[in-house]
Amino acid sequence: MKLTDFKALTFDCYGTLIDWESGMFEGLRPLTSRVGTPLSRNAVLEAHARHESSQQLQTPTKSYRDLLPIVYKRLAEEWGVAVSWNECVAYGKSVRNWPAFPDSAGALQYLKRHYKLVILSNVDNESFASSNDKLQVEFDAIYTAEDVGSYKPSDRNFDYMIDKLAQLGIQKHEILHTAESMFHDHAPANRHGLSSCWIFRRYDQEGFGATMNPGDMPKYDFRFNSMADLARAHQDALRG
Repeated sequence: MKLTDFKALTFDCYGTLIDWESGMFEGLRPLTSRVGTPLSRNAVLEAHARHESSQQLQTPTKSYRDLLPIVYKRLAEEWGVAVSWNECVAYGKSVRNWPAFPDSAGALQYLKRHYKLVILSNVDNESFASSNDKLQVEFDAIYTAEDVGSYKPSDRNFDYMIDKLAQLGIQKHEILHTAESMFHDHAPANRHGLSSCWIFRRYDQEGFGATMNPGDMPKYDFRFNSMADLARAHQDALRG
């Protein structure tokens, strides 16, 4: 199997292209600064993952910008901090401020010359629009949790993507699903028989950060520590 075997790269966005962990951690500072016992970055991210995953299961049709305020409220309760609903809502709007990884835009612009580029994200369309501006590329298709009415790792999201791409003339064997999260992306990609590429952004950190532990580790076909590494590997494959 070679990187040049595929027609489309389908991307998780947050954690892969957008540095959601840094964005989350910064967006939560008004809350974490009032916690009695200092929390490590990983402790904050892991607590966020627990509450976010739980809420996505409970309210799968709620848009991400409306789900995050509930996550903020649950975190405040867990950490014993009083918050206003306006503060919770402000956190829901913080996605627009989450930064892109420094290598994402350049790598995407290069890869756009060789593949169809597709987003499969757990976010809502309004929030993604702000992130798309930071990524500086026109995606060929964008599928969000808001479109599907469920959140990854639900099989519904992958069924939706595979069906819509087939209507665009892209078959399952021509797709390389490219993502950081083992829980949200690689495990369901395995279930759907998709080839996958792990962008291991957390290669120098312990644990799973803002994503849940997937349990048994899913398999993957390619692994790179950054989008820049993926772009360089594609260049090498062309030369080979």
